[in-house]
Amino acid sequence: MRAFGIILIVVGIAMFLFRGFSFTQEKKVVDLGPLEINKKEKNNITWPVYAGALVTAVGAFLVVSGKKK
Repeated sequence: MRAFGIILIVVGIAMFLFRGFSFTQEKKVVDLGPLEINKKEKNNITWPVYAGALVTAVGAFLVVSGKKK
């Protein structure tokens, strides 16, 4: 459990530093034989700041509770 707690702490800190990410997705709109029309969409995925704090706190709890055993 300690190793998982350390991983959660690292992920939580990364969530503080990087508030989200974006990517481009290409969708096929029309496909009529040799004629093809594509559309590129830019998508954003973000998460709130408290999510990073929560993940870090859970990781710290797992590390501390793992040492008591």
